[in-house]
Amino acid sequence: MDAAISKSGFVQFIKFGLVGASSAVVSMSVYSASVWLGAHYIAANTLAFALSVLNAFFWNSRFVFKEREGEKRNWPLALAKTYATYAVTGLFLQSLLLFLFIDKLGCGKYLAQFLCVAINTPINFLLNKFWAFKAAKKGACEEAAL
Repeated sequence: MDAAISKSGFVQFIKFGLVGASSAVVSMSVYSASVWLGAHYIAANTLAFALSVLNAFFWNSRFVFKEREGEKRNWPLALAKTYATYAVTGLFLQSLLLFLFIDKLGCGKYLAQFLCVAINTPINFLLNKFWAFKAAKKGACEEAAL
């Protein structure tokens, strides 16, 4: 593997981590406020999910997985893929883990949510990098035009 590629991948992961940290703050704040206001933890997680994914998409598209020169990205499709990615990890997997941590293992609701974020971050990076924000390959006609 080329050193420049691995260095840029590492830098990209660090940037993703920073965006993830901001999304985690959004998620934990919304979740905590919702639970404090009396919402069920699954409802709180769903609202936190919706708002944190919007935050993640916005910053990832501008800071982490920027379009390269000459690249065209289908933004509605990228947003749909982002929601699908986070639905798997941030909503379904996280809800399952919350249930296991809280109802089966007796963890506190706030600690359980923090543990879920720590588990899901690397999974989200890989899904975003290699699927949600992956540039579409140019077709033969497009390449011939270049």
